[in-house]
Amino acid sequence: MIDYLLIGHMTADLTPGGRKAGGTVSYAARTAAAFGLRVGLLTSAAVDEPLLDTLRPYAEIRSLPAAETTTYEHIYRPTGRTQYVRPVAAPIRPEDIPADWLDAPLVHLAPIAGEVDPQVAHSFHDKTVLLTLQGWLRRWEADGRVHFRRWFDADILKSVNIAVFSEEDIVEAPDMEAAFAASVDHLLLTRAEKGGTYYHKGTPTNYSTPRVELVNATGAGDVFAAAVLASLPALGHDLNKAIQVAAQLGAICVTRYDIDGTPTPDEVRQAIAAV
Repeated sequence: MIDYLLIGHMTADLTPGGRKAGGTVSYAARTAAAFGLRVGLLTSAAVDEPLLDTLRPYAEIRSLPAAETTTYEHIYRPTGRTQYVRPVAAPIRPEDIPADWLDAPLVHLAPIAGEVDPQVAHSFHDKTVLLTLQGWLRRWEADGRVHFRRWFDADILKSVNIAVFSEEDIVEAPDMEAAFAASVDHLLLTRAEKGGTYYHKGTPTNYSTPRVELVNATGAGDVFAAAVLASLPALGHDLNKAIQVAAQLGAICVTRYDIDGTPTPDEVRQAIAAV
């Protein structure tokens, strides 16, 4: 049995320090494990991908074989982030989900490059399903540069309890905020250091995040989303408290570099105790 099911590609992120494990699932697996949850990760990568080993201490991994691992390059400038996607691993379809994982009470759909078939959302019944939308809001040209893609499917969203995305994801289509808010019971729109907005059945409430010194923003949204879902059992499924915990852990994330920004078990305990 697992407590927290993650579905999406682990990525190889190209950094000045070499290839490093990235993608929402990498940050979320470590975050959920810090909450003491048993994590299962359904992903796809090259059959000889060494980066998968960096996640094995945090999750049981079932990886669909692929010719290459999904690879991203992130370039940060004062005007914002530019992303390039290189190879993409195999798609993940409903029939790929291990039967013994369908009963996981917490499910995190974490597409990073359009690899998760949206029909996967219909595979879970009476479970808490969180969707981080960014991977379905992306397309890329021949040079690999990532651009915005308009995605909205009301039928798929019926099977999602909580959706999370950032204002950066929809900067080219701000009208989508209202569309998603009207279609998901719980929508979280993150706004980095400005906090964010929680929509409960279309009604908005703003929340804040702690002020910290920014070192690196990569992964902060992934830690936030995973912490929201992972903290629910410990908080009696009180989403307002879960947002407070997640905001605290997301803020800690930006004070460290890359994957090292994921929380420790002590940081998780302190954040839960504070609410």
